[in-house]
Amino acid sequence: MFQHSSKLQYPVKVDKPDPQFAMLLQQAIGGVEGEIRVAMQYFFQAMGARGDDRIRDLLMSTATEELSHIEMLGHAVALNLEGAPVSYQEESAKDPIINAILGGANPRHLLSSGLSAMPVNANGVPFDMSHVYATGNIAADMMANVAAESGGRVLASRLYNWTSDKGMKDFLSFLIARDTYHQQQWLAVIEELGGLEKNLPIPNSTPEAHEAMEHSYYYLNTLTDKDAPMGRWNQGPSLDGRGEYSTRQKPEPEGQEPSLGKAREGSGAQKEQM
Repeated sequence: MFQHSSKLQYPVKVDKPDPQFAMLLQQAIGGVEGEIRVAMQYFFQAMGARGDDRIRDLLMSTATEELSHIEMLGHAVALNLEGAPVSYQEESAKDPIINAILGGANPRHLLSSGLSAMPVNANGVPFDMSHVYATGNIAADMMANVAAESGGRVLASRLYNWTSDKGMKDFLSFLIARDTYHQQQWLAVIEELGGLEKNLPIPNSTPEAHEAMEHSYYYLNTLTDKDAPMGRWNQGPSLDGRGEYSTRQKPEPEGQEPSLGKAREGSGAQKEQM
């Protein structure tokens, strides 16, 4: 059961409407870095969570908070579209708002949504759920969640730098702060599970007998004109404590040439292929 308050999670104000910024805000709603993505990601992870029920509750609470962020962003989009004319013939067509719409903002804000937000990105492409990651493996999902919150914070920071509107900056500073916490939250779950070393490799339940471990810890240098870049990733003990990193500078292929042979009769191939 979900419940809803009529009030927004945080105040959303716009000092001066800007339809072009409304278009940019759409990325934070329906982009791959946006709130629809993380809300659905945490929701589906919660529905499939097994084990510690606290983590299921954590995921579900955060999913519903992200729905709150969609609502706030939708309100911000509508406020930025405030005053935009509903026809080109209006006197307000001379106003910078309509010039912004004709000069690069999303015309669907007028044509499709009546000057309100839509479940699309900044290019008007609907979010299709292809970037919702819910594996049923808690460590893998937490890693995906940290990456999602990181991308969201990058986007919110770019939007903050884009606008000079004080109301929007205040709102975006709130979203940046919540992205900070959510990154910390998911990393804290990994810590509660024993930290990176205990959780790596993911899944840590896969028996070593199922893994060709002679191939688990070397860096494969495929640069033909350079030596391998050296760093923590190819020298010293592995992060999971199971091996030592090494480097293969000029690796030779170990597999066969992938020749499929003749085509079968009735396969629709040319006679010369059979």
